[in-house]
Amino acid sequence: MGVNHHFYVVKCHDGSLYAGYTNDLKKRMSVHNAGKGAKYTRARLPVTLIHSELFDTKQEAMRAEYAFKQLPRMKKIDYLLKRGVAVESTKKLCE
Repeated sequence: MGVNHHFYVVKCHDGSLYAGYTNDLKKRMSVHNAGKGAKYTRARLPVTLIHSELFDTKQEAMRAEYAFKQLPRMKKIDYLLKRGVAVESTKKLCE
């Protein structure tokens, strides 16, 4: 069985968004919510997974993460809306 590579977006408690990469989505969400994840999310708990995409390679998933993080705020929201994610209450985005 191959490794899964995910690009994911979580909504932080303050309404901001955090994007990342992982090869174990369930474990990564547990780490974030235990306060042991990214420095940004530690101060904005709890976080909720709102979007993820599965890729065949780490490189593809990390490229998707990077591309998302380079988008201006409104284009990030458009990206998520086009994929069926409701983000209307999001006040700001983070990387």
